[in-house]
Amino acid sequence: MQKGACDPLPLPRSSVVFAEVEDGAVLLHAEDEVYFSLSDVASRIWRLLPVSSSFDELCLSLQRQFPDVPSQIIRKDASELLTELIANRLVTPPADAPPTGSIA
Repeated sequence: MQKGACDPLPLPRSSVVFAEVEDGAVLLHAEDEVYFSLSDVASRIWRLLPVSSSFDELCLSLQRQFPDVPSQIIRKDASELLTELIANRLVTPPADAPPTGSIA
């Protein structure tokens, strides 16, 4: 199922530390002892979560940054990352999604 224009995004947990590194970033959730590595593109998605109002808006922003990448690939990759972030409790899932559910 594809997410629509009004579907909410998960938000980064305040207890998760984000640190940029040479080829992307890392996330650390000390309470759950989770260390998560992000590629450069994944770190861009992380930074877009608090400022994007929907999954569509996030994907459109990525499409502008990566115009040569097909939109279907952007949506698929963003959805997979968000699903992993939810599963690892690094973000707060959107109110309408089950805690272990897929984003798209």
